[in-house]
Amino acid sequence: MYNKILLPTDGSKYANKAAQHAIWTAGQSGAEIIALNVVDTSSLVGLPAEDLSIRVTEILKEEAKQTMAKVEELVEEFKKEKGLNKDIKLIKEIKEGSPADIILKTVEDEGVDLIVMGTSGKHGLDRFLLGSVTEKVVRSANCPVLAVH
Repeated sequence: MYNKILLPTDGSKYANKAAQHAIWTAGQSGAEIIALNVVDTSSLVGLPAEDLSIRVTEILKEEAKQTMAKVEELVEEFKKEKGLNKDIKLIKEIKEGSPADIILKTVEDEGVDLIVMGTSGKHGLDRFLLGSVTEKVVRSANCPVLAVH
């Protein structure tokens, strides 16, 4: 049923729970997983010094690499737990920009069949002021979205 599953991840506990769902689904369907971490550079616009912006971006990219390593770990744990001999194809991508926009563009570019993503757990005023990446993706994606809390 699914050939490509997009797993947007920020390394949070909700994203890791979503990863487990994506991995299980890929194990059942034979789909490949595209793990995507978006370094949100949109919030860095207007920092007082350009070199500060570059350093912050580098730190965020290093965190993104650690997040991708965690997804790889979860895939290996799943395979070991389930006794799977077949591989689950995992593609790791780190991109820069506005998370919702990059996620939706990746869906289009890659021909994604399913998005599996965590929710932030924000409620009320925080969600109103900051917005919700998951909500934007759910409203705009042209494929099914599994939102995991």
